[in-house]
Amino acid sequence: MANSNLPRRIIKETQRLLSEPAPGISASPSEENMRYFNVMVLGPSQSPYEGGVFKLELFLPEEYPMAAPKVRFLTKIYHPNIDKLGRICLDILKDKWSPALQIRTVLLSIQALLSAPNPDDPLSENIAKHWKSNEAEAVETAKEWTRLYASGE
Repeated sequence: MANSNLPRRIIKETQRLLSEPAPGISASPSEENMRYFNVMVLGPSQSPYEGGVFKLELFLPEEYPMAAPKVRFLTKIYHPNIDKLGRICLDILKDKWSPALQIRTVLLSIQALLSAPNPDDPLSENIAKHWKSNEAEAVETAKEWTRLYASGE
């Protein structure tokens, strides 16, 4: 698909993502739809997700950058802020979105969320309860899921 009908901002952001990828993150637009990105995020070191390769999808709605991108995990993950459908509870994807933010910022924030789960603002109640009642066990479960589902197959 030619990107002639894409806003310049999306073209510029896409070029920057491809030419200067953020550490541990790759995002490439789909050939059929330049608003749809295939994203890979490496689990941050010293987190339960270390060693994992997580696939996400990111879609830029027509209203972008006035509206936040839609992002979700395709790889199964055990995290209090990510539900079983892969939806992500992150303030900048909801009420804290600002047109000053970019795709890159969003992906870096998601990567940071993997390093610092927030069970006080959960999307998955059960996982958040587990995290609060027995963090060590929850972290072990997260590591196990990372081994099972995000080992890069």
